[in-house]
Amino acid sequence: METVSFGRTGLKVSRLCFGTMTLGASSWKPWALDEAESRPILKRALDLGITFFDMADWYSAGIGESVVAPALTSMVPRDRLVLTTKAYYAMSDDPNDQGLSRKHLLASIDASLRRMGTDYVDIFMVHAFDPDTPIEETMEALHDIVISGKARYLGASTMFAWQFAQMNHVARENGWTSFVNMQCQYSLLYREHEREMLPYCDNQGIAVTCFSPLARGWLAGSVDTRSQTDWMFANNYGDALDREICTKVEAIAAERGTAMAEVGLAWVLSKEAICCPIIGAGSASQVEINVKALDLELTPDEIETLDQLYRPRDVINDHVRNPMPRHLGGVQPD
Repeated sequence: METVSFGRTGLKVSRLCFGTMTLGASSWKPWALDEAESRPILKRALDLGITFFDMADWYSAGIGESVVAPALTSMVPRDRLVLTTKAYYAMSDDPNDQGLSRKHLLASIDASLRRMGTDYVDIFMVHAFDPDTPIEETMEALHDIVISGKARYLGASTMFAWQFAQMNHVARENGWTSFVNMQCQYSLLYREHEREMLPYCDNQGIAVTCFSPLARGWLAGSVDTRSQTDWMFANNYGDALDREICTKVEAIAAERGTAMAEVGLAWVLSKEAICCPIIGAGSASQVEINVKALDLELTPDEIETLDQLYRPRDVINDHVRNPMPRHLGGVQPD
């Protein structure tokens, strides 16, 4: 698989990143897979050339990290992998066990590294913006984590462009480590980041990785356990225009003799602003379908047709806080 430069850094990553929210513990979510089911999926991803894997402490309440990272490092040397994890969402009822305070971030990176069985992560990310913690406190703590050798780079996810820019500004003003990665939602059904976030990242040389490139399965024509139980599948997508776009994707897929998922991902891959789409999978065959998108080049007319169908929509999950612990029904991030 092709490797690409990660923004203006010297880091090289596989063209696709594998998101591991579906791997870990079925006791966490009905669509999450246990370790025995997760390992073959990870192996297939590695076999197909994916070396970039995205985790978060919140996935499967910590079990995800303890399943994914040890499985990967048992198959390939640690230095051949680019591993990411994230912190912010509540991990317990303790009010200090959430957010972006110095206390929580320093505790989170140590807990994640213990679960993952590694000395460092390549990218340590904040999972969302924390309005209750001074930005200076957050950015200094993140800088100290990098200086300690526990993280090589920093990234952020799920926030407004002005918040991301402000956090980077504070870091640079103080000589601290700034973010090199923005992980945001982006697909044919959700393009609101084209307004501010993508232009800002392009200007600053920040690598953009995008989650939900298939809009929680809508653009893959999926009808599975996750689509039936993940509240974001129905609550954030499915209006008349979304269905029209999906119908057009299905038509192009039929004309090309490919799967809808390949067309949806090929559209994302055609956008220069996106460094790496983050794919997810519930089976090895889904990994294979997603990887095939790398060989599908949409025509300019197909891209234009898909582009023109979009209309502005409400912002999804970019300003949401998570005041409630996960087991009490707190916001479900990606």
